Amino acid sequence: MIKTFAQRVYEVVRGIPKGKTLSYQEVAKSAGSPGAYRAVGNILNKNMDPSIPCHRVIRADGKVGGYNRGAAKKKLLLISEGAL
Repeated sequence: MIKTFAQRVYEVVRGIPKGKTLSYQEVAKSAGSPGAYRAVGNILNKNMDPSIPCHRVIRADGKVGGYNRGAAKKKLLLISEGAL
């Protein structure tokens, strides 16, 4: 069965260990579409599944970036995990 890009993104993000981060660009590349980093952001913005740690995906410049539960919550989660 062929996986959709969104399924591949979720698979990559599920594999990010606690205390680590990947950039949207790194996730896009790992999911097989290096230039689709904006699509990664759009996909993760719609994610409500707690088993997919989308808070571990940050901007390429090291800034936290957006989060569908609020950027402040994302930052707190990353700090609590030792990623920031």
